[in-house]
Amino acid sequence: MKDTKIGHLIKLLWDKLMTREMITYVISGVFTTIVNFLAYDFFCNRIGIPNLIANSIAWVLAVLFAYVTNNFWVFRDKSHSFESEIVKMAKFFGARLASFFVEQAGMFIFIDLLHFNNLIVKAVLAVFVIIINYVLSKLFIFNRPQKH
Repeated sequence: MKDTKIGHLIKLLWDKLMTREMITYVISGVFTTIVNFLAYDFFCNRIGIPNLIANSIAWVLAVLFAYVTNNFWVFRDKSHSFESEIVKMAKFFGARLASFFVEQAGMFIFIDLLHFNNLIVKAVLAVFVIIINYVLSKLFIFNRPQKH
């Protein structure tokens, strides 16, 4: 009896998570993270730009990439006017600012103050950033009106 309930819960969770939207969000997130990591590594470790400035530049590039992929591929959101697209873009960047400040704070503490390896810290923080970004995107930016 207990195995049946657990199996049913696992199936419900699987069905909820294995949607086109979730799968494309994960793929988009992986590529966005790659853009972010490569840009950060280039600016910080190859050119020598300070940690938080390099992270800021990488963030801008990654958010631009993420906006395009999330808007047109993941959430398939279509604005009906230029104004609504600008509002959506402002909301997207605004929501990303929340996770940016979480990442910047973590990087400052663990890299600049505690001297941990910058790419390892960035990788760990990326998990939190992805979760925060998904929730904010789903709730506030690409939310579709509920059908009644």
